[in-house]
Formats: sequence, C-alpha cells, structure tokens
Amino acid sequence: MGIIYGKNPVKEAIMSGKTINKIYTQGKTKELYDIIKLAKDKRIVVVECDRVKLDKMCEGKNSQGIVASVTDYEYFNIDDILEEAKKRGEAPFVVILDKIEDPHNLGAIIRTCECMGVHGIIIQKRNACQITDTVEKVSAGACSFVKVARVTNITESIKYLKEKGLWIYGLDMEGSEVIYHTKFDSAIGIVVGNEGSGISRLVRENCDFMINIPMNGHINSLNASVSAAISIYEVGRQKNMKG
Repeated sequence: MGIIYGKNPVKEAIMSGKTINKIYTQGKTKELYDIIKLAKDKRIVVVECDRVKLDKMCEGKNSQGIVASVTDYEYFNIDDILEEAKKRGEAPFVVILDKIEDPHNLGAIIRTCECMGVHGIIIQKRNACQITDTVEKVSAGACSFVKVARVTNITESIKYLKEKGLWIYGLDMEGSEVIYHTKFDSAIGIVVGNEGSGISRLVRENCDFMINIPMNGHINSLNASVSAAISIYEVGRQKNMKG
C-alpha cells in the first residue's frame, strides 16, 4: 500500500478513479469540504484524525490536512502508451527518462507531461526513481492521468519505439542540433538523461538525433526537469502550430 497527500493530489486521485482504500483528514475544514464530499460521492471511507497521525503517515511532510491510503502505483507498458496516442488520433509523443534519480525531478516532469499532452513516460526499473508518495505530491496529481511504463532496459525500449515509427531525440548540451531549429512533425521520443551524468553511452548511440538547448548565461547546464519542460513545450508548440 502507498499514500497520496495534499489537497490537489488527493482530489485528482479521486477524480481519476484510482483505487483509494481510505482518506484521512484533519477535521472538516472549508478547504477540505469539496474533497470530502467528492470522496463520499465515490463511496470512499473518510476518517477524521489528528495532525500527529497525518504527520506520521507522511513522515513529517506537509499533508495539507489530508492523506489517502491507496494501492501501489500500477505501471503501464509501452504498448499502452502507443495505444493512448492512437485513441487520441495523434502521433505518439513519449518522454524517456534515462536513470532520473530525484523524485522532485520525476514529479515535475510528470506534471509537465500531463499539462502538455504527452502520451506517456518510460522509466527504468533499476537505478532510477520510481513512483513514490513524494513523486505523487510534486506532480500535483498528474500521476493519476499520465501513463508511466517501467522497463528493464531503456536501450531496448528505444529500439522498440523506433520499430514503431518514432524518431528519438536525446537532450544534451553538446547536441549537434539546436532544439528551436529542429522540426518535430512526426512520432517523437525525447530522452532526458541522469541529473549528473546525462544520457548513458548506449542510449546516446541509439538516439536518432542529439539536440541542445542554447544558453546565454554563465552557467551552462539546466536542472533535468527544466530541460525536459523546455523540450516538451517546444514539441507541443510545434504540434499546436500544425493544428
């Protein structure tokens, strides 16, 4: 079992139909009233408790007065993501994370993907961050709406996506193509590398293109979630211009 805490994440979890075992609230404040009503309409048990219990459940993190006990995150597979694109009548747009370790980065990337209509995210089973309560909180509920596939081997997954017609673009500050000069007009996969070491060698070798985000400041690198957000936005911008 896992937990989701915070007003927006819990609300989004209820609305998405996620399996919720029980919701714990610190009283019935005006701020929580709508969420409690929504939970009861879905026949979810709501229990009042004190702040001490909520703090213990969240390991001292800010619960905003509400915690949901949920089943562990149910991961999807790559075909589920491709089917989601087909269902929407769109060319697949997939974000591939090569050993992202920070839950705050993963949560922020999931949130961006949901906002920009990405069809799904691929993460690695080992040596990478998984969907945790912190990721759920940072994503502001987006975990309930974005399909995340967990795979054993990122390189093999990229090869599979290429067989399905996707072009794979790796983000790297030494990339040969500037992202704003790159035409994104087909099925696309964007690879975001590890916070410290970037994209691994084998993954890099299997990318079709390496692209960079030009920078004019004294610091020549961006946080992984920021780099992801810029690239996802650029793909989305071009797709919206076509539409």
